[in-house]
Amino acid sequence: MIYVKGVLEAGSITIGSNKTIAGLCGAELHGHLDMNGSVNVILRNLKVVGYNCTDVSSGKSCQDGADAITVQKGHHLWFDHDDILDGSDGNLDMTHAADFITVSWTRFRYSSARADVGSDTGASGHRYSNLIGHSDTNSSEDSGHLRVTFHHDWWGPYVLERMPRVRFGQVHLFNNLYDSSGDDYCIGLGVGASIRTEKNAFLGVKTPLNLTGFSDSASAIASDGNLYSNTKGDAPKDVSAGSVFQPPYASLVTAASQLEADVKAGAGPK
Repeated sequence: MIYVKGVLEAGSITIGSNKTIAGLCGAELHGHLDMNGSVNVILRNLKVVGYNCTDVSSGKSCQDGADAITVQKGHHLWFDHDDILDGSDGNLDMTHAADFITVSWTRFRYSSARADVGSDTGASGHRYSNLIGHSDTNSSEDSGHLRVTFHHDWWGPYVLERMPRVRFGQVHLFNNLYDSSGDDYCIGLGVGASIRTEKNAFLGVKTPLNLTGFSDSASAIASDGNLYSNTKGDAPKDVSAGSVFQPPYASLVTAASQLEADVKAGAGPK
């Protein structure tokens, strides 16, 4: 059990296995958290602030920098009551057969509408929050893995895309709040993905479910009881809903109409 007190100087931290890292009131980790092969880890009650593209070398772009948190190959991980922001590449990315991950009561955001330091993504500043599965060609490693649950999470200011974007994984999203106005899209259905969305609230966002440009014939998404209020862009719809996985657990899912107040009051460090 490791307690974090105060604001740690920016740097790169590698997190091993079999530990709980919990923040005391006001605790912050700055820079990059690397969870490569980490197993049986809880990260709770922490504000994690990425480099915000300050780690990008000359001639490169934000996407060439580090995530705020990177998970590769690790499994049985729980992120709870965290505030994760300003990753150069992403906020919390899970790739290379990462598995059995829960993200609960966590806030994702960017501190400003930054522009890219390079030219790859221009004005968007690569404000892309959560990537699950890094490549369309990595099915041999990722298939059967990337099982992730998001619940009572909040995608807020200045997040443009990837809330999350999913390849190959089985991802369950329930009781999450989306109110990042000015976004490009929220949830992205990628190659081989199986996504179940239940009673999430999409408020004033564009294209809650992006079903074009990323998917293939094996991709599937099923939605139930979501709230779409003042949304624009592509209308949400199911794709091959009958083939979407069934979560192997029971969950207490509340009505989407209650979510805005509940999640805003409860998400993030306490």
